[in-house]
Amino acid sequence: MSSLISGKVRPPMPLHDRSRRQQLPEEVASYVREMIISGDVRAGDFLRIERIAEAVGVSTTPVREGLLTLRSEGFVELVPRRGFVVAPFTKQDVRDLFWAQAQLAGELAARAAKNITPQQIAELEGILQQHQDAIAQGDTERVASLGHAFHRKINLTADSPRLARLLGSVVTNLPDRFYATIEGQITTTQQEHPVLIEALRKHASKRAKTLMESHILDGADHLIEGLEQRGLWDADDAANAG
Repeated sequence: MSSLISGKVRPPMPLHDRSRRQQLPEEVASYVREMIISGDVRAGDFLRIERIAEAVGVSTTPVREGLLTLRSEGFVELVPRRGFVVAPFTKQDVRDLFWAQAQLAGELAARAAKNITPQQIAELEGILQQHQDAIAQGDTERVASLGHAFHRKINLTADSPRLARLLGSVVTNLPDRFYATIEGQITTTQQEHPVLIEALRKHASKRAKTLMESHILDGADHLIEGLEQRGLWDADDAANAG
């Protein structure tokens, strides 16, 4: 019976509770997505809702909601009467995700180069220095966080919120934490971020766009190499996907 029919009016859910309720499925989706991309679970593996709930520290309801999100993204499939199963994840899937990110991020970098201020350059240099320190200390959590902050600063500087939101929807498919642990990518980042800042400082839009696209596309190769070392694809998969 609805509250209107019964005459009872339920108090509205507090905003922080609603926000937390929305975040839980996102946490689940992020956790499982990273397991898939990192190779901890493989195509054909069934995902046990209770185990995921225990690992993330949530009830089973947000786990189901999170897995439905991943189903819409193509990461999992729903088998009637059996549950959720990991969908095939190929090299081409990795390349496609990075290609989409590169196109959007490259355009945002070009736009940022046109109107970036000396203060914003200084802020990027500050993030870069912290990022370099985190790499030297081997702090992969901070490497991932500061790497994200560096790119986010450029995206915001572009002053193109709709385009930035489109990029954000692509980036959610990429494994930030695992990505930051790939040594080759860290080395590349150390070399390319300072060059990118210099292009932004000179308001060189085309160069900033080219550098950003190349920087991100290189990441696909590093991630594929790392996943190959983990044995994510056997010889047949590698031949079909590569």
